[in-house]
Amino acid sequence: MAQSGSTTFGSSRRLLKSLRELMVEETDTQTRLDHMVTQIANEMVADVCSIYLRRNDGTMELCATEGLSRQAVHNTRMKQGEGLVGLVAEGAEPISLSNAPSHKRFSYRPETGEDPYQSFLGVPMLKGGRLIGVLVVQNRASKTYPEDDVETLQTIATVFAEIVTTNDLSDSLDDFDIKPRQALNLIGKTFSNGLVKGYAVLHAPEVAATRLLADNLEEEEARINNALRELRNGLENLLTGQTTSLGAVPLEVLEMFSLLSRDRGWEHRLLEGVRAGLTAEAAVEQVRSEHRARMATAKDSYIRDRLHDLEELDNRLLRHLAGTNIMQSLGQDAILVARDIGPAELLEYANSDLKAVLLEEGSNSSHSAIIARAMGLPMIGQINGLVSLVANNDPIIVDGQAASVYLRYDPMVAEAFENRLEADTIEKQRIGALKDVPNITLDGEKIGLYINAGLTHDMDQLGKTGADGVGLFRTEFQFMVANSLPRVDAQTRFYKNIIDNSRDLPVTFRTLDLGGDKIARFMKGFKEENPAMGWRALRLGLDRKAVLAYQLRAILRATEDKHLRIMFPLVSTVDEFLDARKMLLDEMQWAKKQGRTPPSKFEIGAMIEAPSIAWDVARIAKYCDFLSIGTNDLMQFFFAADRGSNHVNDRYDILSRSALGFLKFIKDNACDTTLSVCGEHAGRVIEVLALIGIGYRNFSMAPTAIGAIKELILKIDTQKVRDFVCQYLADESKIDDFDLRNALKEFAIEQSYIV
Repeated sequence: MAQSGSTTFGSSRRLLKSLRELMVEETDTQTRLDHMVTQIANEMVADVCSIYLRRNDGTMELCATEGLSRQAVHNTRMKQGEGLVGLVAEGAEPISLSNAPSHKRFSYRPETGEDPYQSFLGVPMLKGGRLIGVLVVQNRASKTYPEDDVETLQTIATVFAEIVTTNDLSDSLDDFDIKPRQALNLIGKTFSNGLVKGYAVLHAPEVAATRLLADNLEEEEARINNALRELRNGLENLLTGQTTSLGAVPLEVLEMFSLLSRDRGWEHRLLEGVRAGLTAEAAVEQVRSEHRARMATAKDSYIRDRLHDLEELDNRLLRHLAGTNIMQSLGQDAILVARDIGPAELLEYANSDLKAVLLEEGSNSSHSAIIARAMGLPMIGQINGLVSLVANNDPIIVDGQAASVYLRYDPMVAEAFENRLEADTIEKQRIGALKDVPNITLDGEKIGLYINAGLTHDMDQLGKTGADGVGLFRTEFQFMVANSLPRVDAQTRFYKNIIDNSRDLPVTFRTLDLGGDKIARFMKGFKEENPAMGWRALRLGLDRKAVLAYQLRAILRATEDKHLRIMFPLVSTVDEFLDARKMLLDEMQWAKKQGRTPPSKFEIGAMIEAPSIAWDVARIAKYCDFLSIGTNDLMQFFFAADRGSNHVNDRYDILSRSALGFLKFIKDNACDTTLSVCGEHAGRVIEVLALIGIGYRNFSMAPTAIGAIKELILKIDTQKVRDFVCQYLADESKIDDFDLRNALKEFAIEQSYIV
């Protein structure tokens, strides 16, 4: 019988060396497992060592043991959450008990013969945050396992998880949840529609630990210390503005990362792994798996966010060790998989063969979602547990219409996809045949249909969709991917290219709307409690007049002897608009003095996104040639509901009585000024029907929405729609905000506007 004792770093290294030798043994899986538990028990001076692996149904099966009855192997199974093994699996953290049978979660199994054993130490076996199994040691004597024993067993569990997930072992464990390989159907929320098939590519790819066991402990400790130093220095450089690789990371995030990177507990766990015999990469992987597993079980959102931050630091540290960058080149038919992605990061993939984007988090009204729609990329977000379920190169089908993701799908799903794709292609061709048909309703009203754009290749959509022009060109995207403020000449070339590819149709340039979640790399971060309502858009431009003046100068040069349409975003007061308008007129006068040709025609407009200017619409209309309603921001400010919050962004409906009444007020008080809607609601059939009903006649939307909206317009009688909507709004007995949406759908079906 073994005597209770404690391991040392020396003994753990001997054990890891023995395990490394077992890795290359040519023998069957069961024999390897049996040898492993015997060696662990001997080295750790334990009476029992057992390996429980997680089956596909979630149960934990005893797969090898030294000390318990061999007859119990593959016959003892613990249901999900059952017993002390289930408790370890549940929390994904070690559990050490000196009197295990007295614990309320202890589950006695007579076939194991574990009656004599008092002490229990169990640690989770994790790979990429996924629970593979539980490693247990037990002793007859009642003892408290020292810290060294816990750390050693955790290190062994990390190595064991790597061993078990190698192909030769995992292939012989088909009934066990060793690798993510089951076909899964995941449901999320559609941010951008589409139907595509491709292969998973993890954004900010994880660096795999290809070498697990250290040959030279001093070298590995030096490597981890150097990588920590580089990581901390890099974050410090970002904070002090000494580097231009900021991307979309705001200052407060960098400050938090910098603080966490100096967390002694995190550093201590990393060094423990190295000193126990792991390579630097394997030590980081061990800690990262712990963070992921705890994040999956954490109920408190603050704790979950901090664990998420720590995991991001783990990933950054691995990239420092491997010397790799975050961005990567994509293969054919790539489907990007991420927890979340910023707009600047997504734009990095604009010229790649990207087919779709899948997010574990995200928001339908985020700027990343807007960019995805502008790029014609299907995007599904809010898919629970996505990242931990997907491996690089997994085959994926993305069905935006059903907000559904088919992961590692079977042949029947593939066949159904091909049938859907064929039907989808026929539908697109049918709608595409309408592109040259004028947008005129049955009662002769012309409805203006425009596209939202922001990238050069978006201009191709003018010809493909038959749109009347570009109702909103987002100019900030050029700035978000630049390492420094684009010079006037570079901006001029870009805008001229847009005009040259406009097919002589009007293009409305919106001046810079930076700030919020759209941070340019050259902008030094600044902390705000509520960035969406903070220093952004026109207010930023008026404070940094040189940036706005250079942009206005470039747009004027690009539109010499052309039709210029320019509008200012997030105007909050009439005075702000007049200041911006004066800057433009001053630039025009300066250009004339320089001998430059002015635009042949120019129109100046404002975006109505702040409720303050919406209530003052009659006054600002006197100074504007046109007005454009940005429903995304206007509705989030109107309802005081952050559009980036998963808790509230779907709670409030633009088709509610209050919101539609507000929009009708704007239309009625805009006098004869041309008014358009350019938010995401402009591309949704039922919303457009309601907006036409209250008098709107111009809509700017994602190019992919043009066909469906045009098909609606060709079928409707605007007088009938107006009568229906206005009568409904006037009926005070209708108090449920969702009644109008449902009533409009029924009305549209009855009138054969939609099917």
